[in-house]
Amino acid sequence: MQPFEGIRVIDATHVLAGPFAAYQLAVLGADVIKVEHPDDPDQSRGVGTDKELNRRNMGTAFLTQASNKRSITLDLKQEKDRDILKKLVATADIFVENYRPGAFEALGLGYDALAALNPRLIYASFSAFGQQGPRAQQTAYDHVIQATSGIMAMTGTPEVNPIKFGSPAVDYATGMTGAFALSAALFQRERTGKGQRIDMAMFDVAMTLMSSHLTGYLRNGGHPRPSGNQHPHATNSAYQAKDGIVMVGASNLRQQRRLWILLERPDMIKKSNEERDADREREAATLRDIMRTRTAGEWEVFLQANHVPAARVRTMGEAAADPQLGSRGIIHRHAAGHGVEGAFGVPLAAFTFAHGGPRIDAPPPMLGQHNAEIFKELGIGG
Repeated sequence: MQPFEGIRVIDATHVLAGPFAAYQLAVLGADVIKVEHPDDPDQSRGVGTDKELNRRNMGTAFLTQASNKRSITLDLKQEKDRDILKKLVATADIFVENYRPGAFEALGLGYDALAALNPRLIYASFSAFGQQGPRAQQTAYDHVIQATSGIMAMTGTPEVNPIKFGSPAVDYATGMTGAFALSAALFQRERTGKGQRIDMAMFDVAMTLMSSHLTGYLRNGGHPRPSGNQHPHATNSAYQAKDGIVMVGASNLRQQRRLWILLERPDMIKKSNEERDADREREAATLRDIMRTRTAGEWEVFLQANHVPAARVRTMGEAAADPQLGSRGIIHRHAAGHGVEGAFGVPLAAFTFAHGGPRIDAPPPMLGQHNAEIFKELGIGG
């Protein structure tokens, strides 16, 4: 049995963070029903690397987080469709939405209205800045939150900054955090019998992604500065090798000692982090010269074999082909899909269970694919 078997989730979200949160529950057994407007579907359906799939509303951005979900179409500006949604909510455990704060309340679909229909309902709202506060009505995407939160300002090199992440990491982190919040609320409900109201803000998540930097700033007002691929400790930084770049991760005192012994420079060993800080420039210059004597791949093999963390900087293609990834089962391969000819792969989950763990049983749905099926379950014709 999977953790969320028998749990029904109404996924009235779009783009990335909200759908990704619901997806985490879907791969753990929840019945996730995605609700979209028939003429204005989830924006992610038209986004991705395959233009033909984009035209079919089955873009790779959508495929990423839609397996195991069922899809229905409702125009929530129409009373009859709002009534259908209410019938659906009466059968559900979780309702998730990520529209502008107040939008669902204006439709009569806010927390108070839906909780009156289903007191055990867990109602989660995802937004850029939360349901209250001076920025509550502002909207944003991942990169806008990166700019707002300070993450961009601390990313890049001293010469080239600010720079946003290459991945929409705030969105994915919000989805993961949201799934954790939903799971916690379900667990709490088992003890109290009461539903819950969850207010999930991307801005809050972005700030927690910088937790140690934030604590440091709150302590002494020191702004984190962009340092590129360099770390305050020279033995924990990136270096140009004979070909490519190697990231060395001799982070703690034991590892830096081990590194300097391996490199036949015991004179560089430090007894404290303060000593490392004081001698950083000399350490970095020494490592720059040494690292150019081998290829990045050779350094990775040598250092890892001697228990010093290190890695050659790889492309996504190289990482996807890594046998380690294949051994973990993180990628699910669909032989084909609805509206998708040929095989494709999607991320499953970032963990495994000994039993009853994450699993994909159905490919991503086409827009409105399950209208008849779900309306029949609700006793609605048409």
